[in-house]
Amino acid sequence: MIAAKLFKERSLRFSKLLSSTSSPLPQSISLTQKSCAATRTVSNAVNREKVVFLSLNNLGDNPGAIKKGRRIGRGIGSSKGKTSGRGHKGQKSRSGGNPSPLFEGGQTKFYKRIPKRGFTNVHAKPMLPINVGTLQDYVDMGRLKPPGSNDPPLTMKDLVDAGITKNSSIKHGIKLLAKGKDRVRTPLKIETSRASTEAINAIESVGGEITTVHYNRLALRVLLKPEKFDIIPKRARPPTKLIPYYTNYKNRGYLSPELQFKMLKERLKVSPGIPKEE
Repeated sequence: MIAAKLFKERSLRFSKLLSSTSSPLPQSISLTQKSCAATRTVSNAVNREKVVFLSLNNLGDNPGAIKKGRRIGRGIGSSKGKTSGRGHKGQKSRSGGNPSPLFEGGQTKFYKRIPKRGFTNVHAKPMLPINVGTLQDYVDMGRLKPPGSNDPPLTMKDLVDAGITKNSSIKHGIKLLAKGKDRVRTPLKIETSRASTEAINAIESVGGEITTVHYNRLALRVLLKPEKFDIIPKRARPPTKLIPYYTNYKNRGYLSPELQFKMLKERLKVSPGIPKEE
């Protein structure tokens, strides 16, 4: 039934196309020629009615837009056979055999002949800078609590907990700088690796205390991540070249005689049972 219906529809469409042709066929043309002309008319009409929608399965470049590269070393007929366009033997015919752009025929290279100025010191231990104004801002926000008179001083661990910096940013310690010293009004007791003279004056001018303490890499790790250690190791002394810095009271070094005497007096106040010398 379906095939008969389709045949009937095609016959009706064929007859309509024959009747709608603008130039009627002459009577002298045979029936076969008439049927061929009608078939061509039908195919042209079908081609005009064909619509192609853009979709993922027919998406692509225009024909001829991409040209395939020539594959080298695929025989003489490929015009790139035998030596593959590299000539005959020698350094430049090998893969990776080209000389360096800095090669000067064997003589000393130019960058080795000129003097070196201002190169980075591989032995340098740069400190992370933090300003006293930043400390005051975090105190005003309530994120950094100033210690009391009997409380231990603030350390780099407290600055990390307050969100001033991160553990990973402290490679060799923190240096306290004086930017924002005009805004400092809260007395702070703090321990840091180093401090500038103006930062020391700004902290002490409002009644605070500052001490510079040496931390090597192990001591920094113990300070910042104490949960990593079952037994807390003893803190190392500073190296010989840093002894002058930490024994100088001008830098508020923790090994200076003035601060050592002050810490001794505080320990005697805490433990009054020690007998006094006569």
